Amino acid sequence: MELARKLNLLLDVVVAEGNTPYTYREIAEGLRDRSLSLSRARWAYMIAGTGPLVTDEKLLTGIAEFFRIPPAYLLGSDDDIPVRVDAQLAFVKRLRAQRVVNFAARTLGDVSPETLRTITQLLEEDTLE
Repeated sequence: MELARKLNLLLDVVVAEGNTPYTYREIAEGLRDRSLSLSRARWAYMIAGTGPLVTDEKLLTGIAEFFRIPPAYLLGSDDDIPVRVDAQLAFVKRLRAQRVVNFAARTLGDVSPETLRTITQLLEEDTLE
């Protein structure tokens, strides 16, 4: 599950930085350029956190290099979170909260400003956790 969390965070960071999400095909191609292979099924269970734990150091290093982060992030503990990834995580959480607020404002049009402020405050508290 920890590997899945880290991989999904990396995928979110790509989007947060203003890029389109990487597809399996792009990741597999990037790994092929490094003489590594990754099946669609293996990638699916890696990002879902199901199936056997992936400990293949070469594969994890190749994925880290593809995402331009230190391999220690995927090979090590949470203490190895790169500063960029950590900062982007906070940004992604705020961005998602803002999208929810914007959606609520459009959808709930006649909701009082106090209710929208309360919703916003609750979402901001959640992103600080």
